[in-house]
Amino acid sequence: MSQSTISYLWREPEAAKGFTTGVSLHSHTNQSHETLDFIAELSRDWGFLQPIMRWAEGRSHRLSGIRPDYAHSYWTPPLTPRLAFDLESKQIEDRLQLPALVSITDHDDINAPLLLRTVPSARHIPVSVEWTVPFYESAFHIGVHNLPSATGIEWMERMRAFTAIPVAERAPGMLREILAELDEIPQVMIVFNHPIWDLYRVGHARHEVLVNEFLAVYGQYIHALELNGLRDWKENREAATLAGKWNQLVISGGDRHGVEPNANVNLTRATSFTEFVNEVRRERQSHVLYMPQYAEPWKHRILQSTLDAIHDYPHFPEGTQRWDQRVYHPDASGNIRPLSELWASEAKRAPVWVSALIHSVRMMGAAPLSGTLRLAWDDSAKMRAALAKQDA
Repeated sequence: MSQSTISYLWREPEAAKGFTTGVSLHSHTNQSHETLDFIAELSRDWGFLQPIMRWAEGRSHRLSGIRPDYAHSYWTPPLTPRLAFDLESKQIEDRLQLPALVSITDHDDINAPLLLRTVPSARHIPVSVEWTVPFYESAFHIGVHNLPSATGIEWMERMRAFTAIPVAERAPGMLREILAELDEIPQVMIVFNHPIWDLYRVGHARHEVLVNEFLAVYGQYIHALELNGLRDWKENREAATLAGKWNQLVISGGDRHGVEPNANVNLTRATSFTEFVNEVRRERQSHVLYMPQYAEPWKHRILQSTLDAIHDYPHFPEGTQRWDQRVYHPDASGNIRPLSELWASEAKRAPVWVSALIHSVRMMGAAPLSGTLRLAWDDSAKMRAALAKQDA
């Protein structure tokens, strides 16, 4: 019988008592490639942005000969693997007074945990990934945690190969075969990340159909559904309801991309990640704890995460200090390069209009506008009412 418990640290300050370890799941480093497709989609959804975007795209093409290509561009989160690991560990150790286990899951990439294994304090980090799994016209993000060290690279190559197969050439049994083989490895944990989020914008109704079909066909290989620390409380309640429908556990997943540590973690009586996986897979136990930052207005937290992405970090390694060194785009020959190398000016700085746009967004995070927006976006009363109803 599956048993999931959910606690909120701001309501239950002693929630971590009786547990042995805190587990941070699903966070990202600068090894993760984050798509820029959403920029083009925003301009389609918000009509007033279209003329601005078309003007900016045309100007870019005239000055540089490069036409904006959002599908093949990407940005990387600011934190290095070591900084990300230390941030997640410190939150658990300082706030919960527990030893920490950290599983980093960059998009379709295991470089971060492999690099961290050379650091003494992180040598036991699991080899994990957030795998992009195409499914009909959409795709789902699947957290694959604790791959075998000896075959992790081979597994990653196999997963990438499946992701890259065109729809017309994808045989129905290929995904089942991969998931079944992963499920046969006792130490591996497979999590359906943010299942309610229509990330690929196929429409809410169609997304719901696809999620349920995916679980009907492959749910036997899924060990838990994620409650996502960067999604709002309403969506996470729907994810919990979905998990109940399919007799699945719910599990934490912070999905951190910026410098705020994960907004939820798991509590466990295990002392190693493999023992934690056994607790989830065999004992069917999961104890999710939301951290105080989750109680902050959701839109405000998304803004802060955006600001983290476009912030400059002078103390970072050379080549990653400015936001335009962490955004990549094809050059005129199709080679991927940082934006900082593509600007037309000799100073390698963003054009004035781009700098003005970035400055405007940064102003949203500065006083007094930040405080005004936070108040306008405050949905804590709705969350408290929902939790009170849940307790009743």
